[in-house]
Amino acid sequence: MTKKQRWLVSASAAFSLCFGIMPAAFAMHIMEGYLPVGYCVLWGVVSLPFLIWGFISIKKTVEENRRSITLLAMAGAFIFVISSLKIPSVTGSCSHMTGTGLGALLFGPAAVSVLGIIVLIFQAILLAHGGLTTLGANTFSMAIAGPFVSYGIYLLCNRMKVNRKVTVFLACAVGDLFTYCVTAVELALAYPSENGGVAASVIKFLGVFAPTQLPLAIIEGLLSVVIVIALENYASPEMKSIGFLQGAEGGR
Repeated sequence: MTKKQRWLVSASAAFSLCFGIMPAAFAMHIMEGYLPVGYCVLWGVVSLPFLIWGFISIKKTVEENRRSITLLAMAGAFIFVISSLKIPSVTGSCSHMTGTGLGALLFGPAAVSVLGIIVLIFQAILLAHGGLTTLGANTFSMAIAGPFVSYGIYLLCNRMKVNRKVTVFLACAVGDLFTYCVTAVELALAYPSENGGVAASVIKFLGVFAPTQLPLAIIEGLLSVVIVIALENYASPEMKSIGFLQGAEGGR
């Protein structure tokens, strides 16, 4: 076996370990059958208007600029890959980055809701990560609530003339953390604590996710900054075509 062949075998083995071996633990995506039927329907209904808005937003973006399709596909792929890598927690749960903040900065939070639900469907079917019955709840927390917070921080920092790299870091890191806060609330509403009710349950679920999610949010923020720098250097025309560079001039 040549050196190149050994490298290919090692790379494929590493890839298989990353994507083929999933820890059998309670993951951040709310798993199949965990929520009562009423809550599954409720979160699905709440998410529906955002999905319609997102579809219209993507359709408009693509019609106005065909070159945006490449970056749109990249944003979707980034969400899929980064949110599929689950990190075991000492509390017995699993956490992962979301990747939705970067897409929100590039295309707006509405568009990310559509990218997010597509990713969640594939993860539920192919990776047993999340579930179809809990799709509405997972969509709202990861593909709606987090991206909207990321985009809000992005706009606020731009208005305050904050450095662009700092802006991207804060938007993506805080959006990631907010996703987990919303997930904790969703779980607490469905399963309030006998002593302390929903509030006590929220604290419990936040405590389960916190040990791994805090460092993961920082990593996601840094990784998003690196990707934005790479896009500015190697895909500047595409970034300008979607208005990202012009929209962040004050944050440089």
